[in-house]
Amino acid sequence: MYFITTAVLVPYLTGGPGDGTLRQGAATAVMLILLASLFDLCDGLVARKFRSSGMGAELDNLSDLISFGLAPAYFVVVWGLVGEGSHLWLTVVGAVAVLLAGVLRLARFSVTTSRDGMFEGMPIPFAALTVVSVVLLELPFALTLALVVGVAWLMVSRVEYPKPTGRMAVATVVWAAVNIGCLVAWAAGAPGAERLLVTGCALQLSLAALLPLVATGRRLKARRDRRAA
Repeated sequence: MYFITTAVLVPYLTGGPGDGTLRQGAATAVMLILLASLFDLCDGLVARKFRSSGMGAELDNLSDLISFGLAPAYFVVVWGLVGEGSHLWLTVVGAVAVLLAGVLRLARFSVTTSRDGMFEGMPIPFAALTVVSVVLLELPFALTLALVVGVAWLMVSRVEYPKPTGRMAVATVVWAAVNIGCLVAWAAGAPGAERLLVTGCALQLSLAALLPLVATGRRLKARRDRRAA
């Protein structure tokens, strides 16, 4: 939020030059969300190893809400103010939808037990990255807003997403590292970096749509295995 404010929002409000810092601020903000998602991937292992406490679980939820709920919602609001000021109230609606869906997603995760190997609803770190990817693609306003609200709905839906364990966990780390590299190249204005960024964002959206199919395949395979046994 700090980098988005200083690199994007303040230059816009003051009329100062922000072209050189806009990319760096946006890229830094997204990289921090990526790093937070990697830490979120590891904190469960640490909690199991050192025995988590009730306070630790609540602090974990609070940090998740800030990193993956408040930060992407703020990202959406700033995008609406800078890019589509005439539709700011609609942008705020989309941002509030993301934030409230994140709150409900974390609350449900705390009080329910999901099926082994599956998340019920899109995981909030994945949702945050998807929302930011939608904004960075610079699609038409109506489509961007619809996709942002769609991601918010997926967070609180019953659609299943596979948990990143085993090979999928390794793939998640590699995916985050590649994205960070693309963001660094984009922030530095490297040749072809714009295309890399667009490709990465498009792949993030594709994963958001395809991973439920992976979860469905796992469920059908488990059902066949039970019948065979």
